[in-house]
Amino acid sequence: MNTQELFNLLDQQKNAALLFEYSPGQLVGANYHITEVKHVVIDSVDCGARADGWNETVIQLWESPEELGKTEYMTAFKALGILKKVGQMRAYDRNSVVRFEYGNSVFHTAQLFVNDYEIRGNQILLKLAVAPTDCKAKDICGVPEPAMAEATNSCSPGSGCC
Repeated sequence: MNTQELFNLLDQQKNAALLFEYSPGQLVGANYHITEVKHVVIDSVDCGARADGWNETVIQLWESPEELGKTEYMTAFKALGILKKVGQMRAYDRNSVVRFEYGNSVFHTAQLFVNDYEIRGNQILLKLAVAPTDCKAKDICGVPEPAMAEATNSCSPGSGCC
């Protein structure tokens, strides 16, 4: 999901409660806050010596210990208001991938992408997932796509990879 798609979804469902599933069946608590929005510029070089670059919008979620037991989730309207205020201070790249940064005592802090979403009555459920690492230079390395996931040492010395 890109940033504009998120804004459109929140705008279309303004009165809906906004929930986040960070792992199958595990929800971010209703006591969450949006504590930071990062406009990230990635400038990278992959293991095949190819330069790449892209932008990401990273929205940090934090559960307030003072609000444990809270049952009402933030509305899409409130979340959109926070995000629009940020946009007045720092412009968004509306085509950038959106990620949510989250962690708690049982789940390591990670930047999660939106894998899917559901509208359930008066709720928006954003289903988050961890993106696995990948070799972007499979063609240069001579690594067939399916073998990459199974191989433990696919970037051997002299292969031009890694």
